[in-house]
Amino acid sequence: MKKFFFPMKMLFFLVIFSSLCFAEEQKDERSEDTANLTSIDFVQRGEISQLVLTFDRKDIAAEKIHNKEDKQILVDLKKVKSTDRVLRPFDTSEFSGAVVFVSPYRRKEEKNVVRIALQLRDNIRSALEKRGNKIIVNLENRFGSFSEQDLSKFQEQEKMANLGQSTDVILAPKSDKIEDILENLTFSGDKKYVGKKISFNVKDINVEDLLKMIADTSGFNIILDEDVKKSAPLTLNLADISWDQALDTILNISKLSARRSGNILLVTTQVKAAAEKKLQESMMKTEQALEPLVTRIFPISYADAKDLIANLKEYATQGRGSISFDKRTNYIIVKDTVDAIERMKKIIENLDTQTPQILIEAKIVEAQEGYGKELGLANGFKVGYDPVGPLREEVGPGLSFSSISESSAGGLLGVTVSAFKRLVGLDFKLQVLESESKVKIISSPKVTTESNKTATITSKETTSYASRATTTAASGTGAEGEDQAGLVTFESTDISLSLEVTPKVTNEGAISMEVKVDKGTFGARPFAFAPPDKISSSINTNVLVDNGSTVVIGGIFSNVQTEDHSGVPFLKDLPLVGWLFRTAYNPTISKKELVIFLTPRILNQKEAGLEDVAIGEVL
Repeated sequence: MKKFFFPMKMLFFLVIFSSLCFAEEQKDERSEDTANLTSIDFVQRGEISQLVLTFDRKDIAAEKIHNKEDKQILVDLKKVKSTDRVLRPFDTSEFSGAVVFVSPYRRKEEKNVVRIALQLRDNIRSALEKRGNKIIVNLENRFGSFSEQDLSKFQEQEKMANLGQSTDVILAPKSDKIEDILENLTFSGDKKYVGKKISFNVKDINVEDLLKMIADTSGFNIILDEDVKKSAPLTLNLADISWDQALDTILNISKLSARRSGNILLVTTQVKAAAEKKLQESMMKTEQALEPLVTRIFPISYADAKDLIANLKEYATQGRGSISFDKRTNYIIVKDTVDAIERMKKIIENLDTQTPQILIEAKIVEAQEGYGKELGLANGFKVGYDPVGPLREEVGPGLSFSSISESSAGGLLGVTVSAFKRLVGLDFKLQVLESESKVKIISSPKVTTESNKTATITSKETTSYASRATTTAASGTGAEGEDQAGLVTFESTDISLSLEVTPKVTNEGAISMEVKVDKGTFGARPFAFAPPDKISSSINTNVLVDNGSTVVIGGIFSNVQTEDHSGVPFLKDLPLVGWLFRTAYNPTISKKELVIFLTPRILNQKEAGLEDVAIGEVL
């Protein structure tokens, strides 16, 4: 018993341990509750550009950072994931706005964080806006496009939506080391101060002495330019603030500029620093002018070379770089600096991709149904009565029965009596007939085209009909002008079935289509030698369909019911015997239905970078 109890006890503990591990895994999965970024769209509305980010849920928070030195706006999306198809960079330099390139990517150092970098032509104002499951980055195309009302509205929305209210990057030291703190002070913008707390209460003290006091307190070395010593004395009353904040405040008040070299801080005036920076920029331009040019040949497989060259010129070195195109080999030849060529290489890799090939299949289903019934006397009821004549035994033909044929004029059951007793000419034929017809026609045109290119497919059907014309004799046995012979000629008429479609693949992988379908059919001829009637149906619409899914883009249904009868007034409406005084009961029903189905499929998903697009079920 003890031997049996011990394994059972171990098994019990194993089950409990597995349950706890599974619960912990479920807790971790729940803690990683992430949203899905489904699309990134760039829209320009007059003087405002918008980057529209669409998610599969509403509780999304975003933080916007404006890096003025690099002319970039960074949007960080936390607890967000997306596919490589959505996180594709795209060039917006063709627009006249402030944004020239949009580059979304995943941050490797942080899990489930997506960053979208917007490269600007010039530093402009921007603001976040939240609408349902969308986050919109509003950007000025020129400074001043935002009104004060717009700015206040955006700020309120950012505050309510928890989108982050930082419009500029907050510079923070990498650590509390002297070198990192001094490096942080040399940048312009909002800063985070982490130095040791100090206090000042001085009056008319030289800037040189103040800076030396801060240097002695913090432990860094300071070198002052001669012009700094000429700065006006300061009166300060600063209590319990970080020494780096006090240093930054003194530099701003005295219009000084600092530059770090290790743990040494070089301080000079802003005027002199600006002159040195201008000199450095001039030297950099001189170095760029002297930098050797290299030549690189890029084969172009899918993109339009002319459009591609127009985009590449934005990134060429002004006055030195050159871009040409060889039409025979479809190569782009670039002559520029190494850095410029590397930038162009990345652009070509992103833009020279296959255009999605789309197969559009249409099914046009026509169904016709007819029903008719005839019940009653075919030619009425005929009978004669001779009250004074002799009685007769002659009956005549008697009872007749005819089989069902295409023509129902003969009736199904008939009785004919020539004479019987005093009855003379008794004749009636009972009509009992029911007809039913069904027709189903399926047309299936198919066409393949590139995204954003119009494709048309047409099929024609021709039929001939006889047309009679008369000729007159100018001489002969007949009189002049008399019809002598009838000449039968034939003429032709046609109908067509056409499908015209312009598909476009969206960022989500769906297919937007402009569709036009025309369908013609032949009807009956109204009279002899007349051309057949033509029945045409058409549809012109715009639809959005998932890849591989089927959608009904239109349909027509008609139901016609007719019934006509005639008879003797009043008598035809009598119960039981009224059918003797009216024509046969003949209702007819005609039903027609036309339904058009459309199924688009992307043929080269992987080659066009759309491998993540899900294929919908085909109906």
